[in-house]
Amino acid sequence: MNQIRRIGIMGGTFNPIHQGHLILAEQAREYCELDEVLFVPSGNSYMKDSDEILDGKTRISMTALAIEDNPFFALSSMEVEREGATYTCETIRELIGTQPRAEYYFILGADALFSIESWKEPEEIFKSCILVAAARDSQDTFSLTEKAMELQTKYQARIVILPERKIDISSTEIRSRIRKGKSVRYMMPEKVFHYITGKKLYSGG
Repeated sequence: MNQIRRIGIMGGTFNPIHQGHLILAEQAREYCELDEVLFVPSGNSYMKDSDEILDGKTRISMTALAIEDNPFFALSSMEVEREGATYTCETIRELIGTQPRAEYYFILGADALFSIESWKEPEEIFKSCILVAAARDSQDTFSLTEKAMELQTKYQARIVILPERKIDISSTEIRSRIRKGKSVRYMMPEKVFHYITGKKLYSGG
């Protein structure tokens, strides 16, 4: 009998992708013994202001560069190719349609776990995959554990809390530093850094 594949789903705008994203994905892969982590750059997110978000093709190119050296990482453009607003429940439904026997692990940050009930069809997300939530510090771990217990009771959600790991890098900070002419080297993979500087992305020029 073939072993069921464990696939992590790493969604996000990746605007731009940075070392924090990659460390989180690798931590989830190792902790949950995943066979693969699938990076899914978002299309038109209904939850974010699109003014600062680069086009999908550019964000896919950056993500591809960031993950190409890791044999356990893969890339999907399904959300960028999908017309209209992007919904996580639809992405998971589509993935299950392509690999129905796989077990899916949806990787998300602490903030996302606290807001997930406001997402479209959260019950389907809870039913279809295991949530893997990232804690940044001990306070996060305590709060996340409480929230996880609440969601488990209310929705029978399956939730894994990753051990805390402080990763103080954000896409917002990177964009801000670029606009101010400050260095962002080492905040992302070298290939992504050269892609951004070569194309003068986020500089406002």
